[in-house]
Amino acid sequence: DVQLVESGGGSALAGGSVRLSCAVSGFTFSRVYMSWVRQAPGKEREGVAGISPGGASTAYADSAKGRFTISRDNAKNTLYLQMNSLKPEDSAMYYCAARRARGIVTPIDRLSPYSYDYWGQGTQVTVSS
Repeated sequence: DVQLVESGGGSALAGGSVRLSCAVSGFTFSRVYMSWVRQAPGKEREGVAGISPGGASTAYADSAKGRFTISRDNAKNTLYLQMNSLKPEDSAMYYCAARRARGIVTPIDRLSPYSYDYWGQGTQVTVSS
């Protein structure tokens, strides 16, 4: 069975840092595009960052550029999101998502929640001022 299990969420002060992890099993992790997607109450899911199967190519939402870093360890089947300089508006449920290997991943695909096939249960991040 495909499993994506996020961890590392919690509470932080504005300006602080949080590191999220996502442990993956059930498919060949090193072959799939991965992403972090967040959803705040009353808002739509927003793609925050994406990373290519080998890790050489990354993409970030404007809201995350310069503050968040996505990375992966294919030997450990684990995806990471390092979040620095946190703001209250970063408060949301953060989901790890995987896109089945199929065709070309377009620039739109990289951050579109609709292009992802497998999802974790989410981990909450709350940032207070």
